[in-house]
Amino acid sequence: MFVIGSVLIFLVQVFVVLVFIRVIFSWLYGPFPTNGFARVLWRITEPVLGPIRRRLPIIAGLDLSPVVVWIGAGILIGVLRFIL
Repeated sequence: MFVIGSVLIFLVQVFVVLVFIRVIFSWLYGPFPTNGFARVLWRITEPVLGPIRRRLPIIAGLDLSPVVVWIGAGILIGVLRFIL
């Protein structure tokens, strides 16, 4: 049980880092991926970010879906650590 929880926490942390890299790439290269690495990041993160983006209003031209994912991931990691 401890190993499964540790792996889940690790995967959530990796996903958070990928979302952060995607945000940086979107600032540098625009919202649409043009190179291979950016497309891979987009394909990995879009299934989670897309539904959140559709439900959140865009405030001052900013996409807040990564912030919601980071907060949710932090809560999930805290719950998993508490359970383990």
